[in-house]
Amino acid sequence: MELRDHPLVSYRRLPSWPPTWSPAKPRTDLKPLRGEIGRLSYTFAGAKPDRFFLVIEHEGHPYVGCLFIEDRIFCAQIIPILEKQVGRTIKEIGDLELSFTL
Repeated sequence: MELRDHPLVSYRRLPSWPPTWSPAKPRTDLKPLRGEIGRLSYTFAGAKPDRFFLVIEHEGHPYVGCLFIEDRIFCAQIIPILEKQVGRTIKEIGDLELSFTL
């Protein structure tokens, strides 16, 4: 099962992949984006155990997306997996095989 289709990559029964990408540096000419775009620059933990953040670069601009995962055990399991994906495209990350987590 690919990350994009994994049933635990969700929050309140709604899929959370891919996140909505907001400009990391607010500018009036950049708008939030959606989709498997950009390349992962880094990740960082959120203040709550059910979310973490992905920072991407898309068309020369940094964007940040929050990945909400309601299952806290799965969230803790997926964070180190995604941390190892820095430099890969978000599409490639969506293709990750995660059947072993079911």
